Amino acid sequence: MARRRLLDEPERLRQALSPLRRRILARLRTPGSAAQLAAEFEMPRQRVGYHLRELEAQGLVELVEERRRRGFVERVLRATAEAYVVDPDVLGGRGEGAVAGLDRHAAEHLVAVAARIVRDVTRMQTAAEQADVRLLTFTLESEVRFAAPGDVHRFTDALAAALGEVVAAFDTPGGRPYRIMGAGHPAPADPEGADT
Repeated sequence: MARRRLLDEPERLRQALSPLRRRILARLRTPGSAAQLAAEFEMPRQRVGYHLRELEAQGLVELVEERRRRGFVERVLRATAEAYVVDPDVLGGRGEGAVAGLDRHAAEHLVAVAARIVRDVTRMQTAAEQADVRLLTFTLESEVRFAAPGDVHRFTDALAAALGEVVAAFDTPGGRPYRIMGAGHPAPADPEGADT
């Protein structure tokens, strides 16, 4: 089972979004059959079976084993990932090429770059897990307090210059390319992220 799976097709996303199907996907982090889920959810097995078939058709659940039971075959399924990540472009984003030409100080630029990171890293992580290798990434986080709005632009210019120097010192022709992103946004007012 993959740790994360990217939902990058509208139909696959639609199939996963209903509350019941989200419950089924969460429950099937450990294998189970339609009969087991029906008993746990207190609903008819046929209804659960219908939803399992739809999820299986979209590749969101997979067959683990088949068990012979009193004249029928019980199919045991599990979710294909521990968590599902939605590609922001599926929900009406601006597309993978949306970053080019945007003002680097615009919120739309930050969101487009963050969407690209979600999409690219999730795809690469899935491929790395399938190859049984680790995807080497890094994240740097910090917080800074600006006295005036103009400081944001001066800070961005200084950070870009410093990043340029570090990149020049480490960039090696023929080496594995890494995409570096520096971003900043106002910190939320409370720990839950709800800025009031």
